[in-house]
Amino acid sequence: MFSVIFPGQGSQSVGMANELYNKFEIFKINFKKADDLLNYKLSKIILEGPSDKLNLTENTQPAIFLISYSIFQVLKDEFKINLNKAKYFAGHSLGEYSALTCSGVISFENTIKILKLRGKAMQEAVPSGEGGMLAVLGSGLEILEDIIEKKKNEFKCFIANDNSNGQIVLSGTKNNIEKLSAYLNSINIKNIKLSVSAPFHCELMKSATELMRNELAKVIFKNFETTLISNVTAKEVEDSSLIRELLVRQIESRVRWRESINYMIKNGVNNFIEIGPGKVLSGLVKRIDKKVKVSAINNEEDISKIKIS
Repeated sequence: MFSVIFPGQGSQSVGMANELYNKFEIFKINFKKADDLLNYKLSKIILEGPSDKLNLTENTQPAIFLISYSIFQVLKDEFKINLNKAKYFAGHSLGEYSALTCSGVISFENTIKILKLRGKAMQEAVPSGEGGMLAVLGSGLEILEDIIEKKKNEFKCFIANDNSNGQIVLSGTKNNIEKLSAYLNSINIKNIKLSVSAPFHCELMKSATELMRNELAKVIFKNFETTLISNVTAKEVEDSSLIRELLVRQIESRVRWRESINYMIKNGVNNFIEIGPGKVLSGLVKRIDKKVKVSAINNEEDISKIKIS
């Protein structure tokens, strides 16, 4: 059995999916549609950069979605590959919106506009330079949760992404992230400060949560064509009426990616197909379970290797 997974922020690069854009008309149609809906040339930023503009969260989020959705459409329309036969769809943070759109729950038009607003709201939730994120490598979740609890009077940080065995990302104010990093260095736990514009997936995103609650209240959610695994619960969501609140909660909640992948594997999935730019999720899945098959789709050669059953 296979599952389809969609990447989130950090997978972007200038010129991503160029080969598919140049070959397939559906890419050009979707890019133009996105430009028209957003009233600016997101397509130019994706194709030509500069990278600092693409890396602005308000551009990154709709850009990654646009690539993921367009690859999905190429597979469906040009290669007649029916990924909706997947047991599950799942996406990492903003990738959950790609999963929902490709499974027919939200319209393309709604998603591209929502992600522009979501990215801007998350970017502006904390003043520039005042928030930070830290990737911790080679340490277990329980160890970090214990450190956060024991050191709560010295610094306040939050688990933002439980990505894989040995890769966990934390959020907090810049000052608190600095203190956490120094403490981890003192006990020989490897950590890397991330180049991000805000401390995502924690309570510092409260203003973005409120904005998204208002925006998502306007969106029509259709019935699922496949089963979604939620970032918030790491479990199945079969009733689309529940997804609105889960997407609101997602802004401040931990991304339970490791748990989500383990849940799918436990329920019979042995093949993951990553739809979107880069291979970030493929690498995470392999760290979680080396035995499963993983494919990342970025060009025509990748498409020719897809095997689903």
